Amino acid sequence: RCQRWVENCRRADLEDKTPDQLNKHYRLCAKHFETSMICRSSPYRTVLRDNAVPTIFDLTSHLNKPHSRYRKRIKELSEDEIRTLKQQKIDEAFEQQQANQECNESNAQNAVSEEGGQGQEEEAVPLTLEERENKDYLKSLFEILILMGKQNIPLDGHTVDELPEGIFASDNFQALLEYRINGGDEVLRKRFEMTAVNVEYCSKTQQKQMLEICENCVREETLREVRDSHFFSIVTDDVVDIAGEEHLPVLVRFVDDSHNLREEFVGFLPYEADPEMLAVKFHATITEKWGLNMEYCRGQAYIVSSGFASKMKVVATRLLEKYPQAVYTLCSSCALNVWLAKSVPVVGVSIALGTMEEVCRLFNQSPQLLVELDNTISALFQDNEEKGNELKQICRSQWTGRHDTFEVLVDLMQALVLCLDAVSSDTTVRWNNFIAGRAFVLSSALTDFDFIVTIVIMKNLLSFTRAFGRNLQGQTSDVFFAAGSLTAVLHSLNEVMEHIEVYHEFWFEEATNLATKLDVQIKLPGKFRRAQQGDFDPDITSENYYKEILSVPTLEHIIQELKDIFSEQHLKALKCLSLVPSVMGQLKFNTSEEHHADMFKNDLPNPDTLSAELHCWRIKWKHRGKDIELPATIYEALHLPDIKFFPNVYALLKVLCILPLMKVENEKYGIGRKRLKAYLKNTLTEHRSSNLALLNINFDIKHDLDLMVDTYIKLYP
Repeated sequence: RCQRWVENCRRADLEDKTPDQLNKHYRLCAKHFETSMICRSSPYRTVLRDNAVPTIFDLTSHLNKPHSRYRKRIKELSEDEIRTLKQQKIDEAFEQQQANQECNESNAQNAVSEEGGQGQEEEAVPLTLEERENKDYLKSLFEILILMGKQNIPLDGHTVDELPEGIFASDNFQALLEYRINGGDEVLRKRFEMTAVNVEYCSKTQQKQMLEICENCVREETLREVRDSHFFSIVTDDVVDIAGEEHLPVLVRFVDDSHNLREEFVGFLPYEADPEMLAVKFHATITEKWGLNMEYCRGQAYIVSSGFASKMKVVATRLLEKYPQAVYTLCSSCALNVWLAKSVPVVGVSIALGTMEEVCRLFNQSPQLLVELDNTISALFQDNEEKGNELKQICRSQWTGRHDTFEVLVDLMQALVLCLDAVSSDTTVRWNNFIAGRAFVLSSALTDFDFIVTIVIMKNLLSFTRAFGRNLQGQTSDVFFAAGSLTAVLHSLNEVMEHIEVYHEFWFEEATNLATKLDVQIKLPGKFRRAQQGDFDPDITSENYYKEILSVPTLEHIIQELKDIFSEQHLKALKCLSLVPSVMGQLKFNTSEEHHADMFKNDLPNPDTLSAELHCWRIKWKHRGKDIELPATIYEALHLPDIKFFPNVYALLKVLCILPLMKVENEKYGIGRKRLKAYLKNTLTEHRSSNLALLNINFDIKHDLDLMVDTYIKLYP
């Protein structure tokens, strides 16, 4: 299709360009396409149909201008000739102005009514008073909705159950409308001054329609920047409950015009139980509804809890089949060991993770409980105060997101159980019923042998990936060298698999010792014994059962998952991090990025000069002045004053920067995820709204009220 475009344009100078180069660096005006080739499915953007080819060209106009056929010789003009030429230009400009004025007048005339068979032309009048008032009225409504979104005020007010029969109370939207009328908004006052007090000013349907337009307009501001940047990555967070329905939060990573890596929240996607259907809807929303070109997607990462991990893996696989360069990776905001644990398809691991979250949440909700836990830790670690103080500090953080979270839990187990037991059995009425009840339930969960075996085995299995995962969240040089150590990590895990009987025996012994310390009976899970229903095999021991049901499948999954998220393509991309000058320096400037940069060849403005440019880039830093420090991150390299003199290096750094594995160096540009967490934490489930959430999280994005009003009038005339 690119070739046909070039041929139709009669541009011989572009015939040797590749389709990718044409697509990235050249633009064709819309006036060269038939109107039937243009699809206007959305008021926010104009899209060409897939088979669109330019056909409208004026290739003969120059033939009617004889003076343009031949090149004129330059000669000096006399003063009379100059005056004559000036006068001709003035006359031509005047004639053009007259022609334009006549054209505008003819376009502005109205068609006559056909009564009497005579036509009478009238000038088009501007908006009527009624139309102008309607626009001002809609603008006031949009202003209120945007205010409610930014301030996180739910649309609904009191529920019917809260009010006595026969009493009418307006919802929050109507209450703000009334407040604005009382504050002197004449447009709203004229609209509603004759309306009954107990009548809804704006229906729920209209509110929903307007909110969708607000959401789309605000999202479009971010998506426009993403499209201008070309390359982007997609990251999803854990599934959340929005007013009783499961949704996936979606964030987009891109490098903006100021060379800053940004991670912005762009909306929620309704979650589907069927993974294939989820993959189809996920792709359709991003490409058709949001208008992003997945050909420019260079990374995808999904942070989800255990039950959803396998389904999101299907989504990643389907996208990779269509777009091989959308590399499936880990996300920088999630520790590798936590990510691996969440993805393990073993029910016991999912239950253990859920229990850990509940314990952490309970203690963080009550400062008094934390003090009680501190006292218990002090009593248990009298002989090792340093270790005790370290655990106290850890307890005051979100320790369930650490690389060594299972190791921390094993160290804390005795203190947690003793503390929870003391709270649940306290007779002095120090604790309210909720805390005492939760303490009893969680103490019972922690002292279940199934839970103890699970956390001990997970602690030992994930010890092989702990240092590797920590380096992935470190500096750029740490990430580069971590990519080279993956082979050693996989070798260690495969060696454990070969001798799993020996390793599991040690792990199970550690679990039984911890259970004995907590006075927990060592036995097979009750659910397993009940499932046997009399056909119980006496030869099945607890040790063998947990080896087959937990150790082996978990280890197999970890090995496979590491291979999947660190594919050959992903590792090649990480090897290109040697472009960062500090990494280059650690390698004594003996690097060979061009061998790994092949996968990004089509993303470069001048791929033919890459090798020479990389040589110049190395020489620049190798022979730098003594007082010049080597940039340590991609962020620093992108902000170098002369980076634009290295267009290929700049393009490579931009693509590497947006990989989900790379952390956002400047926290100011990674607040999308923090605001999302804050919104979910501060908003009751029944009050959450996907539309209002986007307005609240992106409260600092500019919005065009006139565009919103015009869009609403166009969509709902």
